[in-house]
Amino acid sequence: MTALTEEQKREIGQHFVVGFHGHELSEDIKTLIRDYYLGNVILMKRNVQSIAQVHRLVNELQSLAKEAGHTRPLMIGIDQENGLVSAFSTAATGQAGTQFPGAMALAATGSIELAAKVSSATAQELRAAGINWAYSPVGDVNSDPRNPVIGVRSFGDDAVQVGRYVQAVSTALTAGSVAPSAKHFPGHGNTHVDSHLSLPRILVDKAALQRTELVPFATAVGDSIASIMTGHMALPLVTGDDTPCSLSRAITTDLLRREMGYEGVIVTDCLEMEAVAEKYGSEGGAVLSLQAGADIAMICHTFSRHVGAIEAAYGAAQDGRLAMDALEISGARIAAMKDKFAGGWDNVLTPFDAERVDGMKKAHALLSSDAYSASISLLPESRPFVRLSKSGPAVLFTPRMENINPAVDDLEGQLRDAAGRLRNTAGPSYLAFAASVASRVPAVEHVVYAPDEAIGESLEENLKAATSIIFATRNGYEKGAWQVEYMRRVIEVVQGGEGGLQKMVAISTCGPYDLLALGHLAIPAIATYEFTIPALEAATAAVYGEAEIKGEVPVRMAATLAAVA
Repeated sequence: MTALTEEQKREIGQHFVVGFHGHELSEDIKTLIRDYYLGNVILMKRNVQSIAQVHRLVNELQSLAKEAGHTRPLMIGIDQENGLVSAFSTAATGQAGTQFPGAMALAATGSIELAAKVSSATAQELRAAGINWAYSPVGDVNSDPRNPVIGVRSFGDDAVQVGRYVQAVSTALTAGSVAPSAKHFPGHGNTHVDSHLSLPRILVDKAALQRTELVPFATAVGDSIASIMTGHMALPLVTGDDTPCSLSRAITTDLLRREMGYEGVIVTDCLEMEAVAEKYGSEGGAVLSLQAGADIAMICHTFSRHVGAIEAAYGAAQDGRLAMDALEISGARIAAMKDKFAGGWDNVLTPFDAERVDGMKKAHALLSSDAYSASISLLPESRPFVRLSKSGPAVLFTPRMENINPAVDDLEGQLRDAAGRLRNTAGPSYLAFAASVASRVPAVEHVVYAPDEAIGESLEENLKAATSIIFATRNGYEKGAWQVEYMRRVIEVVQGGEGGLQKMVAISTCGPYDLLALGHLAIPAIATYEFTIPALEAATAAVYGEAEIKGEVPVRMAATLAAVA
């Protein structure tokens, strides 16, 4: 078997994007860039403290690549969808990126223009830190209300409308010199299985796929979007087997490249997700994805898997399973993306402009506040809204925190006891929510409710005496149905007390399906689409009459139920 040349190894390195741990360059990432010629890096929440720190980190990454003889700078990517998936906006210091509304919240505003403004602002902040690739927008049409991994990360259940928002976001990112990546091709919205944990099987044929799932991606292809991310779901009625789409030549090459005519960069979702890793391993999955026609294989977390996957690609190239001429054609697409969005070394090795970033952040804070305010929506079949009174004590109910999915959960930020149980049961967002309510009323009782908990006599008395009651749910549909049952019990108590139900409001703080599914509600109900701190602040302002409720829910329960029936 002929050994690979350094030039061939450098080519293979361009076909991977990996993550690393820490706020400084680790020895692992140094090894990958220097010795394995890694061409692309993904930053995670765990790498972000502030915009200045990320800029310094990225400059060090780029300097290392230049010193290692890379022809072009690195693509530096990040999961910045906004909303609940905001890897650049999660630092506790507030010195990282601005927290903006996510997809469903933006769709609730009804403003394509606002979505474009938010995406433009996001691009400005990313570029200020040296980041040139955003794994956004989400092109999935959320057809299944049980979806545990997409949900509010989607712009809604109308494929055409989703396509319009995908176009607005990708155009704004591109104009801001950040490469967008529409995901998760060919569509992860019509499933109730989380691909982080196992392989979803979506039983739709090609005609159905073309009517719904492919519509937003066709829009993106028509706009020559810089990159598209393939997802880890099986479409056996389309491909004839249960191969994940990210590893399927029928999907990656035959459908996306040939039938849809896509000429940009195809990157996989993370190959450490169990939908792939359980059967194929990240290493085997990487080779299969490149064989299928992907340009770049993504592996986010584990150094041994990074090295193993690149070395597996070496072996496949040596024995002919990966054709070097095909990799070089693919490499030309990657090089074109780098030339457009990274430029040359002088473009990436730049000083940090603290004054510009400070002014940018102040302007973006106002934009964020306006966008969140515009997203708050009254659920269509709930009781007409009457603003809550600030004159007396309030009771705020928030659900015990439970894991949602690995794309949203910040596992490194959770506190657990010796038995592994969550200790921070309210969560920082709901604690901030309580503080927001407390700033408006004389006193607030914050109740963190849990399944099968009784409403004690003391709480009953406080509910009857309160002048305002806010009941928050968080994905209380199906698996979280205990939240709705608890709310029913609270309603029974409140309707018999002073002021009755007019002093109570329900707030769906994630997927709105939990309260939509109830149909007619005896109390007003609003949706925030996410439990980020600014979303809950906007909700507080709305329920106390400080801001008009202007948003409209961008999903319909009847439509989603029909889609999964």
